[in-house]
Amino acid sequence: MNNRLVRDFTRDDLAALRHEIERFAAGHGLAGLALYRFVVAVNELTTNAVRHGGGAGLLELRHIGTVLHCRVVDHGPGMPPRRHDDTPPAPRALNGRGLWMARQNAASLHIDSHPSGTTITLTTEVA
Repeated sequence: MNNRLVRDFTRDDLAALRHEIERFAAGHGLAGLALYRFVVAVNELTTNAVRHGGGAGLLELRHIGTVLHCRVVDHGPGMPPRRHDDTPPAPRALNGRGLWMARQNAASLHIDSHPSGTTITLTTEVA
């Protein structure tokens, strides 16, 4: 199996992309709850890219050693600084839930955001 998956995506691609992410991760050793959590995390990032990042994005998945790496890039207006703790967003908060869910379902998550777009990387360990 290829150790890299790269896809451009829009809103219309999200369902098919989610299945492709699942196949890629399963093919590289994720199973059960770990697989589910990874797919949820990446789905949240791709959905956010479409919703808040200009309507489209780029997904890159890589398997290196015992780690799956995900990178989602959009060309939206960037995002304000966010807290990086385990506190969920307030129940009535309009934003932040998707990133919080992604953070809860990944070993690491890093956000690099500028006025010309945002890149989010996350990792998870393959057992």
